[in-house]
Amino acid sequence: MDGVHSSWWEKVRGRWKQYPRLRLFLWVAVIGFFFGAAEFGEPLENALRSGRNIVHKHEASGDIVVVAIDDRSLAALQKWPWPRRYHAQLAENLHRMGAKRIMFGVEFSMASNPNDDQILEQAFSRLGKKITLPVQHVRDPVTGTRSTLYPLNDFRKHVSLANGDVRHNWQGIAWQLPYAINMQGETYPSLAASLAGRTGESGRWFPIDYSLDLRSITTVSAVDVLRGSASSEMINGKDVVIGTTTRRLGDTVSHPATGLISSVYVHVLGAETLKLGTPMKFGWFAAFAISLITAAVGLRLKDVRFSAAANSVGAVALLLLPFVLEAHLLYFDVMPGLFVLVVVGCIDTWSKFKQSYRSRGSVNALSGLPNLNALREEKLEHNRPLIAARVQNYPEITSALPPEDEKALVEQIAARLTLVASQSKLYQGDEGIFAWFAEPAPLADHLDALHALFRSPVRVAGNSLDLTITLGIDAGSERSVANRLGSALVAADEASAEGLRWKEYDPAKLKDAAWKLSLLSQLDAAIDSGALWVAYQPKLDLHTGNIVGAEALVRWTHPDKGPISPLEFIIAAEQSDRIEKLTKFVLDQAIARAAALNVRGAEFGMSVNLSARLVDDPELVGVVKDLLRKHRLPAACLTLEVTETVALTGSASNFQTLHDLRRLGVQLSIDDYGTGLSTLDYLKKVPATEIKIDKGFVQSVGNSRGDMLMVHSTIQLAHSLGHKVVAEGVEEAETLDLLRKMGCDVAQGYLIGRPMTFRALSKQVLGKLKSKAA
Repeated sequence: MDGVHSSWWEKVRGRWKQYPRLRLFLWVAVIGFFFGAAEFGEPLENALRSGRNIVHKHEASGDIVVVAIDDRSLAALQKWPWPRRYHAQLAENLHRMGAKRIMFGVEFSMASNPNDDQILEQAFSRLGKKITLPVQHVRDPVTGTRSTLYPLNDFRKHVSLANGDVRHNWQGIAWQLPYAINMQGETYPSLAASLAGRTGESGRWFPIDYSLDLRSITTVSAVDVLRGSASSEMINGKDVVIGTTTRRLGDTVSHPATGLISSVYVHVLGAETLKLGTPMKFGWFAAFAISLITAAVGLRLKDVRFSAAANSVGAVALLLLPFVLEAHLLYFDVMPGLFVLVVVGCIDTWSKFKQSYRSRGSVNALSGLPNLNALREEKLEHNRPLIAARVQNYPEITSALPPEDEKALVEQIAARLTLVASQSKLYQGDEGIFAWFAEPAPLADHLDALHALFRSPVRVAGNSLDLTITLGIDAGSERSVANRLGSALVAADEASAEGLRWKEYDPAKLKDAAWKLSLLSQLDAAIDSGALWVAYQPKLDLHTGNIVGAEALVRWTHPDKGPISPLEFIIAAEQSDRIEKLTKFVLDQAIARAAALNVRGAEFGMSVNLSARLVDDPELVGVVKDLLRKHRLPAACLTLEVTETVALTGSASNFQTLHDLRRLGVQLSIDDYGTGLSTLDYLKKVPATEIKIDKGFVQSVGNSRGDMLMVHSTIQLAHSLGHKVVAEGVEEAETLDLLRKMGCDVAQGYLIGRPMTFRALSKQVLGKLKSKAA
């Protein structure tokens, strides 16, 4: 049973991991529900409502007058509590002035001077139900005991009663009032409901419209009424509420906009709200449910622009609709819904943005076809042959073509390949490399027919161009796609060298240790004999317009096979732990050449690619230090490039080696930036001085706004971290201008210069130096 349960649980976990967006939706829905139920968003909710109240502020009806026992009244009579004959006089004077109803916000639960109590009772007897007195709850702050305060029985028998309670939240604001309250078996309307002439169920509450302008409520000082100096026009035909308004007597609550006010004004605002209509409080769940639906729609949309728009529209609607609804006394709480849309929108947008950013690094900018990075990320298809096509004279042809014509050339090549490989996805690499998976069937006729298609020249810009194409096959194995691609390319190059149309890679070569040792021994011999050499691709400083450096690129011209693909011998050297000698050879050559140029007056830096295997080599720092001392090159003139993948997956010892190199003064560059998933934390952790943006993004900045924004943001991020930015793969003048405008520091690519011999490089650099000196 335990095994069955474990198997079931593993299936559930597997399914759960397969749907990250569903996981996000469910987690946020659960958290948002508790967010709303626990009212965590109440402070922000109240702040938003207060802002809306300010926007659609409006005046009170003017039907209710407050007779204020204010500081002026207390100063005039010089005592408090007032003798009850003053309250009797207030009621009599207001009656003579034409008051419609008179409501006291002052409680009379305790007996006072018998004569004064008799005078007040006589006044209540004459005025009868025109008078309303408050019934209130009080709670002992120490014991928590709750009691009810009623007016004296001698007063109660003549007047109407209403509940005068005002309950506020932790901020001291009373956002709602009851229609009526049940107290010891009797139901009493609230002062607000009584003033508005509205009835309602006991315990039912309504929201207060705080957009009513407090200053529009007519207020008369009690002392003016007592002295007869108040205008009858202010009182005649209106309901009057008598209450304390001075802060010295307490009985205050907070107004969302104006601060502390008397609770009497809260009841008046509540009454004015009921006069406008029936306010409805719908709580938070309705807006929360709508937000869940909107978030679900956004998660279903694949395009990050549409999903972000859906969540943004939903959030804006939650912010704006209450302006309209609250003007009609309809109240919704929106913070739990906003929480859902903001959290889901931000996480989903960032996830889709990263996915889009990574996918753009897997697309050839020239043709729009998936590139070899995309091929390497494909799921393994062990039983399907992998075919690689190499246009051998592609570099020669493209060197004489403008960029727009090169695109037309690629499109024609791809069109011919897809005639035969119509059922397969076509991938394009650099320098005329194409690849695809074929169906497991006899391929000889298939490849012969494909080769025959290229016997006819292609026409580009009116010119007929002959293409020399060879094909290589990896028939299928358990190796990675990257290794199989390398094998197919090796077979294509061997076919070219042997004058064949195509060739199948022999798997026995991988298992033949003698062949491996032969290759490596030949590589060692090539280093010693000079068959291995270093080409240099110049770098342009976009601020000064000067060639300020170059990248050192290893080349091998075999005496029998001719040019050997760097991919083939570098991979072999890395797999056999022979990369150290090769790297030391390149470093020695590059440092020596850089030193030679610097001695002759050129401020020139040299970049060298660093193998992932060497980053963990404890002897690397010593080797670099010795070579710099040997050739007398300042350490700052040397830049070591590590790929973004190395930076991301680096161990503690990796980072220690990089830090040691920086302490030596060597510059460090993150190469192929944008093809991995670097975070700001990794960028801060890696002691880099330079970020090199992958050419897949650089080459499309002119026709893709998304790539332009990504390149621009990368430049800004790098500069904020104090890093220099190099853009590789610059092949068009328009791209160069855009990079210059975006603040990029250095450009590298065919537009600046193709990889060349040191003689050609020094001629170019020193020639410009001499022309400036002249």
